[in-house]
Amino acid sequence: MFKRISFILFGLVVTFFAHAAIDTYNFKSVEEEQQFRELTGQLRCPKCQNNSIADSNAPIATDMREKVYELMEQGQSRQDIINYMVARYGNFVTYEPPVTPATIFLWLVPVLCVVIGAGAIVMLSRRRKVSASWAEPETLSEQEKARLQQLLNDKTDAKGRKTS
Repeated sequence: MFKRISFILFGLVVTFFAHAAIDTYNFKSVEEEQQFRELTGQLRCPKCQNNSIADSNAPIATDMREKVYELMEQGQSRQDIINYMVARYGNFVTYEPPVTPATIFLWLVPVLCVVIGAGAIVMLSRRRKVSASWAEPETLSEQEKARLQQLLNDKTDAKGRKTS
């Protein structure tokens, strides 16, 4: 008896989760269903950033799929649906954001940093080579040489006293 009840409960739980994971939409044609799949595959889930709304189980993705279906039922074109989603969620919702001055700036900043860094390294290495070639060994005057020799000849102990 316990086995039967547990088997029925297990079946109900599995059926509930299987039903919750599948969205059912009634499409008029196969082409319309294909268009729905393409659109939901091209729109990014705002919550699960690396998933499309077709792949995501987030509640917002479910809402977005329902809105796509609703807009398709209203007869809106693919581009109208994408424009609606971009207007509502921003350019982030598309995997191919439009080219704007902001996106151009974002693409150019890393390249500019590399170019400026490489230029700085080249300039510093050239400056080092130039300063090394211009540097001449300093020579001591006769007085300095005599003073140096005197200091070397003087023997002092650890406390600074002259020993000889």
